[in-house]
Formats: sequence, structure tokens, C-alpha cells
Amino acid sequence: MFNKLQYPEDKNEAYKILITQANALIEKDLPLTTNLANISALLNQFLDNINWVGFYLYDGNELVLGPFQGLPACTTISLERGVCGAAGKNLETQLVKDVHAFPGHIACDGASKSEIVVPIYKDDKLYGVLDIDAPIYDRFDLEDKANLETLTNEVLLPLFE
Repeated sequence: MFNKLQYPEDKNEAYKILITQANALIEKDLPLTTNLANISALLNQFLDNINWVGFYLYDGNELVLGPFQGLPACTTISLERGVCGAAGKNLETQLVKDVHAFPGHIACDGASKSEIVVPIYKDDKLYGVLDIDAPIYDRFDLEDKANLETLTNEVLLPLFE
């Protein structure tokens, strides 16, 4: 069994290290999926109490499953359905304390109880979403939201441009 790396107790300080590591992993000459695969693996190693982390990429019509860590997942998601669809449609991070209370939640993994989805976009153009599920309620907070939005805007968005 692998041990997660030791990060500082302070969540914001730990995220700073994660973002530095993510920047170091990015190789702009490689395909997008290669970079996203490494970022999903890094997030899986960094975050505790999660059961799925990955990307859905927008093809102009719907969100299509991209690189991820976890159990098999839904392959396509309409912008009209679920937490991922809401994040993509509204271009706003969705911080969901209880997925079972979210209207239209798509249950790809019955163990998921909370979720955060961060849209990847610029100038109202959607590229995809970062989706993270947890097997506990209320796993994600405003610190996670702010730091994952920084990761998305500073590290991931340039890969799509």
C-alpha cells in the first residue's frame, strides 16, 4: 500500500505545494490527456477521503470522460444533468455537501456522498471540468474551492489555450 506524501497541516500551505508540483509535472509539448492524467494522479495522491478524481472534457455538445483515478465512471454527461453539468452550464464551481440532495445528481459511484466540480473555462468558453467525489459528507470546503480554482486557472487552463 502506498502512503500519501506528507503535506503541511495548514490546508492552504499544502495546496501551495500541490500547485507547485502540478506546474512541475506539466509538459506543454505532450498531449493534453497525458498532462491531465498526471494531474489526476497527483490529486489522488494529495487529497484524502476521496474516491474519484478526474476530468470531463467538453466536446461542444456534452462532457466526455477524460483522464481519472477511481472506479469506472459515466462516459458522457449533458450540461443539463448532475453536478458536472451544472458546473459546466453555469461556469461556476459546484460545492456539494450531500450529493443525494442535489437535484439531478448522477450516481456513477454509490459510495460518493459529497462532490466538488470546478469548471475549466475562459471568456465563457467551456473546456471541461475537474470533478472530485468523496465517500463522506461535507468533505470539501471554501478553502478547497479557492485552491482548486487556482489550480484550474493557473495550471490547467493554459493547457487548453
